[in-house]
Amino acid sequence: MHHSHRLRKNEEFQVVFQQGTSAANKQFVVYTLPKEGQGPFRAGISVSKKIGNAVTRNRVKRSIREAIASLESRIKEGQDLVIIVRQGVELMQPDEIKGSLLHAFKRAKVVKPAEPVPKGG
Repeated sequence: MHHSHRLRKNEEFQVVFQQGTSAANKQFVVYTLPKEGQGPFRAGISVSKKIGNAVTRNRVKRSIREAIASLESRIKEGQDLVIIVRQGVELMQPDEIKGSLLHAFKRAKVVKPAEPVPKGG
């Protein structure tokens, strides 16, 4: 995930919490706020101290950023996203995190519709 695609300031997180909508699955809560004319989406990640020590929390954040980077082309533009991590994610493998995050994004309706596969022949 590119640095320009990150929410950094507490005020930016608070605006998304207060004005946005949320969707969740077992591992993640995703808050979304459409931003007209913003260009690429921006995402912020929140990992509670309940998840573990600083090393564990940073490892979880790196895995989530990696998953977002691999899903970047599928995420709609002009969105601010805040991803809240629930307990249990620290035990998951990176591919499991990516799948669960994609599921949460689909529930939040921030994923572009899948391209139809042309039939060969």
